[in-house]
Amino acid sequence: MNTEAQASSLDTVKLTLALVLLGGGVVAFFWFADQSLLLRVLGLLVIAGLSVFVASQTALGRSTWAFIGNTRTEVRKVVWPTRAETVQTTLAVLFVVVLMGVVLWLMDMVLLWAIRLLTGQGG
Repeated sequence: MNTEAQASSLDTVKLTLALVLLGGGVVAFFWFADQSLLLRVLGLLVIAGLSVFVASQTALGRSTWAFIGNTRTEVRKVVWPTRAETVQTTLAVLFVVVLMGVVLWLMDMVLLWAIRLLTGQGG
């Protein structure tokens, strides 16, 4: 049995363990409904943290963490608009939405008038 097959089967075991831990935590959260909500939430958070830790020890977990790190790096590179640019863009979008609403309303009225005229339903 080669090393990649061993790592893959071990990764499957780790991911299964992480899912079982998480599922067990959710079940325990509801099973102990008579206990304090604070304690149940803290317990669920601890179990979820353990589950994430176990899952992060797999190849999939390491690639996911690398992806998250790369995503954070890219977000830092973004040039965010200023407040004035955001307000101007928002106003432009609102103006276009209102304008298109009026145009579509007028088209609807004209088409309704034309259909009533053609079908003889108009007064």
